[in-house]
Amino acid sequence: MVLVTLDRPDRLNAITSTMITELEAVVAAVDRDPDVRAVILTGAGRGFCAGLDLSGGGTAPGAEGVPATVAGFMWQDHLATLHEKIHRSRKPWIAAVNGPCVGGGFAMALACDIRIAATSATFGAVFLKLGVSNCDMGTSYFLPRLVGASRAAELMLTARIFDAEEADRIGLVTDLVDDGTVIDRALVTAELIRLNPPFATWMTKETMWQTIDAPSLRHALDIENRTQIMCSGTGELDEARRAFVEKRPPSWRDD
Repeated sequence: MVLVTLDRPDRLNAITSTMITELEAVVAAVDRDPDVRAVILTGAGRGFCAGLDLSGGGTAPGAEGVPATVAGFMWQDHLATLHEKIHRSRKPWIAAVNGPCVGGGFAMALACDIRIAATSATFGAVFLKLGVSNCDMGTSYFLPRLVGASRAAELMLTARIFDAEEADRIGLVTDLVDDGTVIDRALVTAELIRLNPPFATWMTKETMWQTIDAPSLRHALDIENRTQIMCSGTGELDEARRAFVEKRPPSWRDD
């Protein structure tokens, strides 16, 4: 497992261009490392992430000297693409949410596969409070899929902050734990993931998210069928059968 900590506690881990670039490098690195089976994402200090650093988050790489509209679009794409990379990562990502998780930080947690919250956690899509759309950084894609369109509409149109108990009640988080224990709880989930075969875990994550967007049951079944045939060719199924007969835990491949 890998623990990734957003480390700007004096700014509630607000997002900057440097942070985005570094996180993109982390996604690429964990995807290449066969020893990494799951990633836990959390924030240093008293918060997960307060969103974009409004005091000056920087600019997108390569945006120097281009027209303002182009630079603005490059910056927007720079912000949003990180969350696509987390969502498309080969490894499951677990958000261990401590304290405020709003705006771009909320979108980052939504991009993770699993969210676990401390009782102090608060959430909110708050871009609207800044005079721009709450449809930003993947929020309008992820949130309706996680909590349903009607509830997502209320949260996005009011831009209100809601607490960890409500996040638990609406199914946004899988567990609600005492402050100071959220990483320990995330490690329990990560360990359960680690016990499963790596390639099949990757295919489970990828196929699940693809079938959520499937236009029909037939489309979803076709994707599932192809995935199962690929997984069956790794030899893990044979190992699982041998382990069952020999009454021992399976020994999975590392790649």
